[in-house]
Amino acid sequence: MSIKFLAEDDRPREKFLLKGKNALSDAELLAIIMGSGNRENSAVELGRKILNSVGNNWHNLSLLQISDLMKFKGIGEAKAISIATALEIGRRRAAQEVPEKIQISSSNESYKVLLPYLSDLHTEEFWAIYLNQNNRIVGKGRLSSGGINQSVVDIRILFKIAFEHLATGIVIAHNHPSGNLKPSSEDLRITKQIAEAGKILNIQLLDHLIIAQNSYLSFADENLL
Repeated sequence: MSIKFLAEDDRPREKFLLKGKNALSDAELLAIIMGSGNRENSAVELGRKILNSVGNNWHNLSLLQISDLMKFKGIGEAKAISIATALEIGRRRAAQEVPEKIQISSSNESYKVLLPYLSDLHTEEFWAIYLNQNNRIVGKGRLSSGGINQSVVDIRILFKIAFEHLATGIVIAHNHPSGNLKPSSEDLRITKQIAEAGKILNIQLLDHLIIAQNSYLSFADENLL
């Protein structure tokens, strides 16, 4: 029986999307890795059989050789390698320390984070850094790129991404290819709009940087927020 004929709640991929990864059983996770079962068993049923053979223990499963996995009907070399690869990724992940997120406590630290992306461009780009409640970076990225004189940002997209990162603060930045760090009237207008929107959404605009090749201006430092 193929996965596509199962009730929607029993389809591992759909269940992953609807309920999240924590809702899946070990057999369902293994079924997603395998992709399909055999003529007699769905991928979930085959996954259950494989796990039962090793006492439902992922560590024991990781000890099996490719040839051992291929003894199960429906497991060819490609599926066996996929299973072994997923288990190896899990082993390497467990062996690594969780990297500490960079904490932003000054305009200079924001500048150092964004400098590699914005210092040598010939057109303007608009970027944002997304921060958690401890001012640690949870995400960053370009929002728009414009012509030689201007860059336009969609505030809705800015805060949509902030929500996706569960951010409580943002730092925005754009570059001035001319090297002139003086804020334009448009720079001041968009900063005000973002700050006001952030107050409503409880996401604080912490700073706006204008970046040139070897220098920057901070709206926060200049009391322009």
